[in-house]
Amino acid sequence: MTRRISLALIVHNHQPVGNFGWVIENVYEKAYEPLIGALERHPTVRLALHYTGPLIEWMSAQRPESIERIRMLVQRGQVEMLGGGQYEPILVALPEADRIGQLQRMRDVVEDTFAVRPTGAWLAERVWEPSLPFDLAFAGYEYTVVDDNHLRGAFVPEDRMWGTHTTDDQGRALTIFGTEKGLRYRIPWQPVDDLIAYLHDNATEAGDRVGIMGDDGEKFGAWPGTYELCWSRDEWVERCFTALEENAAWLATVTPSQWMAGQAPVGRIYIPTSSYIEMTGWALPASEQPVFNQLMEQASARNLPELRFLRGAMWRNFQARYREINDLHKQMLRASARVAAMPDGVLRERALDHLYRGESNDCYWHGWFGGVYIVHMRMATLAELIAAEDLALGAAALTGVADYDLDGVDEVALGTPGQTVIVDSTDGGGIGSWDLRASRVALASVLRRRPEPYHDAIRGPDSPDTGAPPHDDLAAAVEYDDHERRSGLVRLRRADSHAVGDFDRGPWEIEQATDCELVLKRRWDGMALRKMITVDGGRLDGSLSVSVDIDAERDLEGALELEWNVNLMGGGANPAAYYRSGADEWRHDSRGHVQAGADLSFGNTYDGVRISLEVQPPTRAHWSAVETVSNSESGYERVYQGSCLIVRWPLSLVAGKSATFATILRFTQSRDRSAEESATG
Repeated sequence: MTRRISLALIVHNHQPVGNFGWVIENVYEKAYEPLIGALERHPTVRLALHYTGPLIEWMSAQRPESIERIRMLVQRGQVEMLGGGQYEPILVALPEADRIGQLQRMRDVVEDTFAVRPTGAWLAERVWEPSLPFDLAFAGYEYTVVDDNHLRGAFVPEDRMWGTHTTDDQGRALTIFGTEKGLRYRIPWQPVDDLIAYLHDNATEAGDRVGIMGDDGEKFGAWPGTYELCWSRDEWVERCFTALEENAAWLATVTPSQWMAGQAPVGRIYIPTSSYIEMTGWALPASEQPVFNQLMEQASARNLPELRFLRGAMWRNFQARYREINDLHKQMLRASARVAAMPDGVLRERALDHLYRGESNDCYWHGWFGGVYIVHMRMATLAELIAAEDLALGAAALTGVADYDLDGVDEVALGTPGQTVIVDSTDGGGIGSWDLRASRVALASVLRRRPEPYHDAIRGPDSPDTGAPPHDDLAAAVEYDDHERRSGLVRLRRADSHAVGDFDRGPWEIEQATDCELVLKRRWDGMALRKMITVDGGRLDGSLSVSVDIDAERDLEGALELEWNVNLMGGGANPAAYYRSGADEWRHDSRGHVQAGADLSFGNTYDGVRISLEVQPPTRAHWSAVETVSNSESGYERVYQGSCLIVRWPLSLVAGKSATFATILRFTQSRDRSAEESATG
């Protein structure tokens, strides 16, 4: 009797909110369009496709013919379309209403675009928590796709990986398709003959097995070297589809729904909190990742049964690893709550659209791909959240004392119709968020330079973990900050430049807080400091000022510094982002200074933001780019994260004397993005 097996291929295609159009076009030409063409040439090869909301929007606007081509593949039963969250969020990170809203919106978008209602949901980054079956089933989905790592965590034996499983939550059932590791590691990385032989070895006389491979469509042409592998040189996809057709007598390609219609689940499982194995490693603290990776390599090389028990941290741990990710996540929750409280209507629908875009997962984590380090996508994500909250607030301002970052300690929000400022009194009394509402610019979004495990590889053979050659140009750029990159930070220095105390990172006491003014105080070794943070202005212009009073109980010769960290998208010498003084102009990612009394302004002409600096008493100001060295699918990269502007006053204080220093940042916004949207309908 002939041994038979089925193959269910599921290809996931995604482009993040805020990605450059030319990047999407390049991926389309190298990966998305060639796959559509291959399916048209091989009409008996069946598979499932998933396109996320941002990508469907781009294709509909820029490549409408591709939508019609996919629709034809669907109509002839060759392709099944999956849904999921509309803007590819990590569902478990969202409030329940947003989970359901994103899932249902994407279901409707797929139906409107491709004339078919999806029954399967792609799970972003395969981040799983046990509550998801209820959410997915409630939103109308019957199945989802996870990794074999999830199944091993649920103690599924290896020989039962070749089928579906059922799970449930709160009385709602869901079918689970688990990607099989052997297939994922072969497609498209190993010769086609090896793939066919592997499937044949796992076939049965009953024909009751299905090999499931769900993975990113970008690896079929857009990842480095894969265009040559898949299309131009090795033609891997063409040869694979031909081989599937030639072996159709015993090897059937099926869509997930076709398999479910003819085969019952293998059994019942309950999956613990999980993601794909690499993600669980990236979520670990940087110091723990090398240990975890070594254990995984040893267990894999020896095929130890203990491998199924090895997993790193849950996805939510990124909020503990990166203060900036936690701030982003909590800003999303805050915007969600305010949008949810809006009355039904056109304005709320606009706010929901911005909110859902701001929930796109890409900047809420970091791994082999840049994630939170990708500055233009992080700023785009924050811009969407600013837009959502701005629409929800209307003419009001976000103000008040509350635990905005959910760390158990209150922060203070100061606001006007044109800006929102959030100050963390326990962390240097620093400004962690400064959002300009009309232009939707998150000025304070500057990433701290912190250790990452791959920095050892950049340093080369002298590093503790690798004999790889050093990346000399990048190794010199690997620096770490000893404080969070907030703004309005105060630093005292002695004449030898050593810091006095920890005013830039230690706790300050709240003396007074109103909607527009916050007064903090701090003492250290005979120095009593009082810091006043004030906001003022209307929707399109205003100011943010920080003044510092020092009462000296002992003599001090040295300096006082005020540090500002500002992101104006100045990377790559962006001509729109600048510093100016008189007739002189510098790019925002440059290094420079102005002398005491010189005027200084900075901004971004595209975003319509201009900020002028006033210093009292006049003194020198200097700036330099804040750059990180991070890993991405293209390799190691040096990435602009913002600019650090430091105003420095000489100090010569005697006991019993006091002094006052201040910086005032006055801003104008020539663009009101909300008004622009209203004008265009």
